Amino acid sequence: MIDLAYSAAGALTGLVVGLTGVGGGALMTPILLLVFGVSPTTAIATDLWFAAITKLVGAKLHDNHGQVDWQVVKRLWSGSLPVAVLVVIIVAVGNPIGKVEWLTKAIGIVVLITAAGLLFAPKLLAMARERRLHDPDKFHRIQPPLTVAAGAALGLCVALTSVGAGALGSVMLLFLYPLRMTPHRLVATDIVHAIPLAMAAGIGYLFAGMVDWKMLASLLVGSVPAIIVGSLLSRKVSGRWLQVLLALVLVAAGVKTLA
Repeated sequence: MIDLAYSAAGALTGLVVGLTGVGGGALMTPILLLVFGVSPTTAIATDLWFAAITKLVGAKLHDNHGQVDWQVVKRLWSGSLPVAVLVVIIVAVGNPIGKVEWLTKAIGIVVLITAAGLLFAPKLLAMARERRLHDPDKFHRIQPPLTVAAGAALGLCVALTSVGAGALGSVMLLFLYPLRMTPHRLVATDIVHAIPLAMAAGIGYLFAGMVDWKMLASLLVGSVPAIIVGSLLSRKVSGRWLQVLLALVLVAAGVKTLA
């Protein structure tokens, strides 16, 4: 049976992801923890599959307009997927993550880092643009390995907390590709990278029996139509104001989670 409260939470998250490309795990996981009182492992497991399915719909809409930068996506995957799979193996063998008492605090820390990244994204972008123009040859040389390293960091964050693929990923992409990443290309590229990452990270939790399928269905009833609306609107409106609002909400959620 569909729970309308979960559907409303899914719709809110889907709309934010569609508009900005970020906020899936960063917003949904704290909502599940703080509003609905879901256990950390169930929240992470369910949110990973929620994010993968929701963003799959959004990615199709964005890719239809040729916005996805596939070279950047492949570089991120080469770092994020192996790390996520490694965590999956650890989860599948004995489920040690479910026994870690600091899991909730880890989520809170990553949420706060995500919020900081969103708030300071313009400053980071300005710094990156200055470096890019000052020494373009050096910048081009370090872009590929730094992108792989960024992917690895995202893989670890997402597999452990379900947070970071969208918000942290977008900040990293802005810093690494300050001239290449237009707003719409950033959203599309970030969403496409997050889909297999969330699936890879979610497999271990799936086999460990941590996914709440009824809750997932209720979330998707709200998120799928909402991300379609958000993706269509993203080409007409600037999502910066929404990113700032989201960051402030995440600060409050992160502090509450750590309390």
